Amino acid sequence: MFVSYLILTLLHVQTAVLARPGGESIGCDDYLGSDKVVDKCGVCGGDNTGCQVVSGVFKHALTSLGYHRVVEIPQGATKINITEMYKSNNYLALRSRSGRSIINGNWAIDRPGKYEGGGTMFTYKRPNEISSTAGESFLAEGPTNEILDVYMIHQQPNPGVHYEYVIMGNNAISPQVPPHRRPGEPFNGQLVPEGRSQQEGKEKEGDQEKADARGGAPEMFTSESSQTFPVRQPDRFSPHRPDSVVPPAPQPPRRSRDHNWKQLGTTQCSTTCGKGSQYPIFRCVHRNTHEEVPESYCDSTMKPTPEEEPCNIFPCPAFWDIGEWSECSKTCGLGMQHRQVLCRQVYANRSLTVQPYRCQHLEKPETTSTCQLKICSEWQIRTDWTSCSVPCGVGQRTRDVKCVSNIGDVVNDEECNMKLRPNDIENCDMGPCAKSWFLTEWSERCSAECGAGVRTRSVVCMTNHVSSLPLEGCGDNRPAEATPCDNGPCTGKVEWFAGSWSQCSIECGSGTQQREVICVRKNTDTFEVLDPYECSFLEKPPSQQPCHLKPCGAKWFNTEWSMCSKSCQGGFRVREVRCLADDMTLSNLCDPQLKPEEKESCNPQDCVPEVDENCKDRYYNCNVVVQARLCVYNYYKTACCASCTRVANRPSGFLGSR
Repeated sequence: MFVSYLILTLLHVQTAVLARPGGESIGCDDYLGSDKVVDKCGVCGGDNTGCQVVSGVFKHALTSLGYHRVVEIPQGATKINITEMYKSNNYLALRSRSGRSIINGNWAIDRPGKYEGGGTMFTYKRPNEISSTAGESFLAEGPTNEILDVYMIHQQPNPGVHYEYVIMGNNAISPQVPPHRRPGEPFNGQLVPEGRSQQEGKEKEGDQEKADARGGAPEMFTSESSQTFPVRQPDRFSPHRPDSVVPPAPQPPRRSRDHNWKQLGTTQCSTTCGKGSQYPIFRCVHRNTHEEVPESYCDSTMKPTPEEEPCNIFPCPAFWDIGEWSECSKTCGLGMQHRQVLCRQVYANRSLTVQPYRCQHLEKPETTSTCQLKICSEWQIRTDWTSCSVPCGVGQRTRDVKCVSNIGDVVNDEECNMKLRPNDIENCDMGPCAKSWFLTEWSERCSAECGAGVRTRSVVCMTNHVSSLPLEGCGDNRPAEATPCDNGPCTGKVEWFAGSWSQCSIECGSGTQQREVICVRKNTDTFEVLDPYECSFLEKPPSQQPCHLKPCGAKWFNTEWSMCSKSCQGGFRVREVRCLADDMTLSNLCDPQLKPEEKESCNPQDCVPEVDENCKDRYYNCNVVVQARLCVYNYYKTACCASCTRVANRPSGFLGSR
């Protein structure tokens, strides 16, 4: 595998400079005074041609919710940077080809932090600041030891995802190996292969000693062999014990009495706070000058075994642990969202929730925030009010009201505030209507089979659309609903005599029944009718009661006839006829053949002046008086009154015709 050399090489160079009193710089090849540096491909002395930078932007428009693959990160990739173009409600996810979820898998959203996967450590960032517009990101130094896939959990339109990584090219220069190496020490970012055999180590150390004796150049690892080295970067794994077993040199150590093992510092603490661990580092040095020399100069069997030492045992500073924002309280317009903010502290690799006062040195992040997913739709009145549904009285009128989005599209009413919806229907008063009394025909049956009875009819006041009279009601002159009738005398009975109930006054609907109640005296063979007061000491039976045979369903009602249009020579009169149900609502169930006439002729007689008995002709020759046009004189008008009156009533010009 290819290893990123830049950071580790700089650390190595810095250590080498500090170890020398003169402070003369050392190149990345570990030679004093060398000016070689690591290029962007991690190659010491390289010319940036040994690798390829792959970058792009994933801008596909996604439609379905869920996981969508963004880019494939190949094996051996370094300098990995996957970043959303700007903040969204989407999430980035990372998974290996073996199916193992690394970040945000199985619909579970992980907290920002560090996650190991593919042989490297990924830093997952998700900005939580309210004012920040930065999107999520994955960062890793690499290299990866397997193919990884980056996904997007799609929930809203894709803002775009920028991806970039570095891969080694075919013409990559193999990283150089320093002339003096120690077991477990990085070589420009590389570590000694863990799988190498002791024999291979002996051969390498022997070859190195030969090179040192000859004063030749250091040995170069091939690209193929260098890529098999395991990757170890700071803060990625638990603190490891330095290698204590050194393959024995092929020859006995030289000048062993002049060299011995010496502790030169310790490994870096595994944590900066909260109790970590570190190990002492032992190096082979000259007894007198204390100058560090290759480990082959010392007896490997005498090298002390490093033991773990605690470090940075003080608690880490408390910090605010920020949870995810809740969903916006409103789907449109200004709403609110909340998140949990806890004060936490790390000790012995454990994160504990502590009292908030321990975080008082930090500004507490906001726990509530305003949010607006989109602009709310608004109500829009599209038409004016229609005309009233009735020509008079109280009716209704309507108008078109729609819910319109901020871009002008008509949307469902649910997207607008229903409490603010304008009325689209209201009552309208067109003023009082003219009304008339509507009547049925008199019932054919008399309420009494004999003696005095009544016939009845139904009367109702309703709007009259035929008449144009400015009436506000039917008035107090309600037509009679009963009229007397007599079917002849009846025989009496003893005491109070109640006759049989008459037939119902109507054949259907509500009517009345009558019976004769008289005071009689029973004789041997006859009955004698007495005055009612003779029976006043007895309770008089009722003589009338309501009756209801069956619902009519519908009956014809009509108004009174109007005045005749002419007083003579034939005119006509009209009335309005309606079919009404039992509840006095309009119906169409009446028999059309029984419908009363709505128009009839009237006053067919000729228009003849009234005869005045005192207006007579007193002379036999009155026709001569008329022909001589003498009727203009009072004398002749009186003497020939009848003839002169007939001439005056004739149409104009009658006398002038010959």
